[in-house]
Amino acid sequence: MSDSSNASPVQSFSGPKGVPDYVPPAASSFHAVRSTFEQVIHNSGYGHIELPVFEDTALFARGVGESTDVVSKEMYTFADRGGRSVTLRPEGTAGVMRSVIEHNLDRGQLPVKLTYSGPFFRYERPQAGRYRQLQQVGVEAIGVDDPALDAEVVALGDRCFRALGLSGFRLELTSLGDDTCRPAYRQKLQDFLLALPLDEETRQRAQINPLRVLDDKRPEVQEMLVDAPLMPDNLSASAREHFETVTGLLDDMGVEYTLNPRLVRGLDYYTKTCFEFVHDGLGAQSG
Repeated sequence: MSDSSNASPVQSFSGPKGVPDYVPPAASSFHAVRSTFEQVIHNSGYGHIELPVFEDTALFARGVGESTDVVSKEMYTFADRGGRSVTLRPEGTAGVMRSVIEHNLDRGQLPVKLTYSGPFFRYERPQAGRYRQLQQVGVEAIGVDDPALDAEVVALGDRCFRALGLSGFRLELTSLGDDTCRPAYRQKLQDFLLALPLDEETRQRAQINPLRVLDDKRPEVQEMLVDAPLMPDNLSASAREHFETVTGLLDDMGVEYTLNPRLVRGLDYYTKTCFEFVHDGLGAQSG
């Protein structure tokens, strides 16, 4: 007969903070959502691409933007055993573009229509609806600057949510302009922001990436931004025509949307049509 009174206690482990487990029965719902999105997207003619979970750090620094919060604060970056700096993927577009160019997909029939899914990683403060390991189903339509393609991608997102039977969501839409008007607007916005009594961190953000200040959720900052110049009011003729074509096509397809001139994105590669699906029941990460 053994005496276990002096046995060492079994060590207990918990999952990493901000990284959810999907266990039964909730795992079935998670799988059903992802599978529904993938089926709708596949039926729309998008081919599957499988991306590496980590890439060369420089890919994200260059492709996403060194001044963005994602690159400067949120990436999981480490040196591998060969001394190379690698990063767990924080988003999908940079990896897709790298793969498209590396495999010469851009030299064939355009546009290249691709879809991907899986986990992505950002070191954020965990809160309701926001995780450090987030799940994403994404689509990319590459190689053609056509407002009809923008409208197709927006409508595809709407179709995915409706295929789930989801209600109570809204589509917010704006234009971020392009190189014919974005630089002049950026300077105009920056001049406005730097004349405000901003705290030092926000002032630095205004100098590096002024559009991100518009997304500041603090009430005291939003009060100061009431009269800020907005991108839709400063579009060039070509950018305005592009956006009006997008909204006209969405109207023709019966896709309902709300214009939100203050909608911005945290990644540098966004231009022209910008959209977000919002559901107020999702917590901090509503879109």
